[in-house]
Amino acid sequence: MNNFIEKQDNEIYDAIKGEEKRQADGLELIPSENYVSRAVLEANGTVFTNKYSEGYPGRRYYGGQDFTDEIENIARDRACKLFNCKFANVQPHSGAPANVATYFALLEPGDTILGMDLSHGGHLTHGSPVTNVTKVFNFVRYGMKDTETGEIDYEQLREVALKEKPKVILAGYSAYSRELDYAKFVEIAKEIGAITVADVAHIAGLIAGGVHKNPFDYGFDVMTTTTHKTLRGPRSGMILIREDEEIAKKIDKTVFPGLQGGPHMAVIAAKAVCFKEALDPSFKVYAQQILKNAKAMEEVLRARGVRMLAGGTSNHLILADVYGSLGLTGKEAQIVLDEVGITLNMNMIADDSRKPMDPSGIRFGTPAITTRGFKEKESTRIAELMLDVLENKDDESKKTEIRRELVALCQKFPIPASFI
Repeated sequence: MNNFIEKQDNEIYDAIKGEEKRQADGLELIPSENYVSRAVLEANGTVFTNKYSEGYPGRRYYGGQDFTDEIENIARDRACKLFNCKFANVQPHSGAPANVATYFALLEPGDTILGMDLSHGGHLTHGSPVTNVTKVFNFVRYGMKDTETGEIDYEQLREVALKEKPKVILAGYSAYSRELDYAKFVEIAKEIGAITVADVAHIAGLIAGGVHKNPFDYGFDVMTTTTHKTLRGPRSGMILIREDEEIAKKIDKTVFPGLQGGPHMAVIAAKAVCFKEALDPSFKVYAQQILKNAKAMEEVLRARGVRMLAGGTSNHLILADVYGSLGLTGKEAQIVLDEVGITLNMNMIADDSRKPMDPSGIRFGTPAITTRGFKEKESTRIAELMLDVLENKDDESKKTEIRRELVALCQKFPIPASFI
């Protein structure tokens, strides 16, 4: 490939090369990150980035839309096939805008949304007071009944729903390691006439791969998701509607012109490619391996006495209480693991006594290492090395030794695609 970036902008070229080396020589354990294929990477950098396409296929505001319409229609059709629904909006720029668009489409200012408590695994857009949506809508919360098993308190959920009468009941999470009982959400929603929305940003790939339940199979009305986590696509989002055409029309109008301008057509092209990849039978094998690798890591933590929220994992991520188990804050753990090339994120745990920027926990997962080809053996070793680092955080010799082992391991399992 001709390195036009290097010739034109050496500073940016050097930063890109530096990031490629960081990714190639280190382990990505942030559960919301992944590696895209060469095809997705190429689609994301095509001439579609030049084109304004405000509107929807067949209803654009600008001319010259023959191929943009084709791209968007393909993406929508593949998304519907992948998640077994009738309607898809593939224009949201990311997961948070997808959630916000869904709220504005379904609700009036002041209406109530019932979602998971942030400290129990919910997402910022599910009602954190730092977000602007809380100035518009009234958020009430449910959480875990038992933080040691991860069981959701469905009795509390129902009691809050009956009392607050939310117009939307929201299922989904950002740092929760078990599956949800979607049938119970639907049952409670029917009691009060609420719309059900599932935020599946973290587990979309697990649903597509057939290893996690699809909320639509249990009667959910809407799903929102990112496309760059377990789904292994470009950094973006989408909204899926099971069958209600009126809801689909409201969502379309809210995404554009309500909240966004022109869609990012190069990204939509990349989404279409990733949807095709996820429809291939090999993706099911990938999704199965994500869970196997997470279980392998769980076994190591349990054997070495590290407390895991919800007692372990049934999905792609683990939330560990390192402050209670090892005497390190989540921030300290993140920093020391970064030093040896293991990237994960500090995270609050349920009922955390510490602050968000220096919490008690760390969150890590297996989507990215599974993409590289890691199996249970390698995942077990990674978990062992993680704990070795945390237990010997001041031993520079030990950390250097571990860093060398990790680089050698990474070289055996290269990342799927580089840009330059």
